[in-house]
Amino acid sequence: MHLARPIGIMLALALTTTIAHATFYPQKSLYQRLGGRGAITAVVGDFVGNVAKDNRINKFFANTDIPRLKRLLVQQICAGSGGPCQYEGRSMREAHRGLGVRNQDFDALVGDLVKSLNKFNVPPREQKELLGLLGPMRKDVVQPRAVSSN
Repeated sequence: MHLARPIGIMLALALTTTIAHATFYPQKSLYQRLGGRGAITAVVGDFVGNVAKDNRINKFFANTDIPRLKRLLVQQICAGSGGPCQYEGRSMREAHRGLGVRNQDFDALVGDLVKSLNKFNVPPREQKELLGLLGPMRKDVVQPRAVSSN
């Protein structure tokens, strides 16, 4: 029996097909798979609405310029997902310095985002990739509250 030859041919064919597919059908960026700027803007608008209604965390946004927040969130997601945007906001560490954001606050925010992603039928793969981009920001957002010198 010469099974090695047919298996070798099949493997070579599969590899050639995979390379051809990758060459002629490049993968879409996360930005494209999310639906571009318009879709990101819609999700962000809904997400900010969820946060505003969330009594666990809305206190952190009481004095926030909401239109600016939405614009910066869209920029951040657009840029991070491979879109043509540039994020113009402060670093996450600077933006959250002294707020006393805790892990449970960050988790509540993520939950509000997932609620919006589900509402807009964002597939699990794209949700996972997006949350994978945002998750590392936890270390910069969750910071000890500034100690008063009184």
